[in-house]
Amino acid sequence: MSPVDHTAALVLGSPPKDIAGQPSSAPPVIIYIDDASGSDDASTPGTKESPFQSLFAAYIAFPPESSTPSPVYFARVVKANGQGDAVEWREAAKSAMKKVVSRYAEYVKKMAKQNEEEADRQATLVEARKVVIQEDHTLPKAIRLKISAKAPEGVTLGSESTTGTRVKVIGRIDNIRVSKTRTFVYLTDTRDTLLCLFEGAVNAVAPVLFQKQTSIEVFGQLKSVPAKNKAPGDRELHADYYRIIGEAPGGPESFTNIAPTSAHQSTLPDARHLVLRRREEAMVMKARSSALSAFRQYYNEHEMREATAPSFVQTQVEGGGSLFSLSYYGERAYLTQTSQLYLEAQLPVLGDCYAIQSSFRAENSHTRRHLSEYTHIEGELDFIEFDDLLNHIEDLLCGVIEILLAHPESRELIMALNPDFKSPARPFRRMRYAEAIEWLNAHGVMDENGVPHVFGTDIAEAAERRMTDEIGVPIMLTHFPVPIKAFYMKRDAGDPRVTESVDCLVPGVGEVVGAGMRMDDYDQLVEVMKENAWDLKAYAFYSDQRKYGTSPHGGYGMGIERFLAWILNRHSVRECVPFPRYPGKCTP
Repeated sequence: MSPVDHTAALVLGSPPKDIAGQPSSAPPVIIYIDDASGSDDASTPGTKESPFQSLFAAYIAFPPESSTPSPVYFARVVKANGQGDAVEWREAAKSAMKKVVSRYAEYVKKMAKQNEEEADRQATLVEARKVVIQEDHTLPKAIRLKISAKAPEGVTLGSESTTGTRVKVIGRIDNIRVSKTRTFVYLTDTRDTLLCLFEGAVNAVAPVLFQKQTSIEVFGQLKSVPAKNKAPGDRELHADYYRIIGEAPGGPESFTNIAPTSAHQSTLPDARHLVLRRREEAMVMKARSSALSAFRQYYNEHEMREATAPSFVQTQVEGGGSLFSLSYYGERAYLTQTSQLYLEAQLPVLGDCYAIQSSFRAENSHTRRHLSEYTHIEGELDFIEFDDLLNHIEDLLCGVIEILLAHPESRELIMALNPDFKSPARPFRRMRYAEAIEWLNAHGVMDENGVPHVFGTDIAEAAERRMTDEIGVPIMLTHFPVPIKAFYMKRDAGDPRVTESVDCLVPGVGEVVGAGMRMDDYDQLVEVMKENAWDLKAYAFYSDQRKYGTSPHGGYGMGIERFLAWILNRHSVRECVPFPRYPGKCTP
């Protein structure tokens, strides 16, 4: 079958039938699915240009009864060949359709039950809102307390037989448990969680009004947890009054329906702002925050100053094909690929320096290792040799990990997300590019065209990752050939075919750091720029660094998302950024 557009007729097979079973002359609607760049948002039209991400979502939006004849579902299939990837649209497999039909039947039953329950809930809610909970002003005035406060001054924990200090706390409901006589509410301020117990009059309508993510202020006695029970921080708040600050919806719009824990985040791209509130995703974001702080701590301890660089540029570094271009007051400009050139320009001012900023790559890549926008950690070191650069990168990675594991909160996050993680042993294995070619061929790992690797060609991501995973330790892969590295890379004095460059590879992820010594000879740099047809005037600010007191220097860059994917054992870098940007996704 060869679909033409959203309403194209199928040209093969028996004629479609209408609902009455008679042949229909109307062409079936074709619904498109692309699991790489599609969206399951309710507004998705299911066209080839705006496909669904999953077959199930497409089936829900366009079930068989939605048109006559019934819709037909086509999925995007990518086939690799020697000339690149070929994209085809194929009708969904019968086995996949069978599963979806079965799942849809369960979905219809579930929705009918939910609608019935929601009608009952709304009726109960109307009555519950008529109940007025009033504060007992004969009780001691409540002391304002942050949930995360561990040992607040003036607050005494009560017990089963003693009275505790009356406090008031504000947070969002993270979880709820309801029994016959009590409601257990786990209240969070993102840093800590407090168990609040509601019973008696204060519990009259709490089970009906409270929904996950509702923000409330709770008043009551703070007590220690009985020996037989457990609660966060070994304390609990016995509520005597509460105020709802921000009520979250229940029913179909409830947090648990919009961002269910059973659904992988990749299936909920348009609910990312709510998915981030789920426990595991929140842990990843907290670990990200801790990692950024740890990098800055490492740099401060090693006397490296933080620099900033522009995001709008009119030069390219990594190749023009991966640039986002825009009009800058009538002139052509680009979003930066790297801060490197501007860090080099600040070396004579700041000395060893670093930048932590966004970089942008317009690569139409759907792999688990690439983003269109990512947080780029870059460093430049002055008056160094190649070995100094390698040692620094190794020490940076190990040093940041040591900082994270030494801090209780970040250690707890890492161990919860990746229990088997261990700080990498030093020294990292060092392997020259030529040795890697030999290893790949010796182990039967072919290149993308299915032939043995040869010196001078780039090592494909899959081959590189397989080698790293089999060796099982971080690798400093050095001395790449001149043609496959950037123009500014310094040539190796002992072998002019290769550069003083390095990629740091780690198991499970592959490359996390790319680095190299910079060409520091003015005449040599200008000659290379001429050979590559670079605009010498546009790059004068860069070549001038060699003209006015050149120095041996080098630097590196890494995406924080790949670093996090490594230490947190995440499958995709998309999981390691709050709002990922990749081809086909620029919202929310």
